[in-house]
Order: sequence, then C-alpha cells, then structure tokens
Amino acid sequence: MKAAILAALTSVAIFLSINAYAHSGGTDSNGCHTNHQTGEYHCH
Repeated sequence: MKAAILAALTSVAIFLSINAYAHSGGTDSNGCHTNHQTGEYHCH
C-alpha cells in the first residue's frame, strides 16, 4: 500500500513539474529578459 501511495505522489509531482520548463531567450546583465509573447519582464 505504501508503494502505491509513493508511486501516486511521484506521478503527481512529475505531472506538476511539466509546467516548469526552460525557455530560450537571452538575459541582460541582471539575469532578466522580456517575454515578447506576453510583454512580461522577469528575472531568473
């Protein structure tokens, strides 16, 4: 039973981490850049 719960939690964690992907785009001297699709300026 513990193995099934662990497998389910691992699956959920992997599924949720899909949204955290890297994107291309150079950064300025502050490590920031503008997402030209949304106009958002953000830092990494």
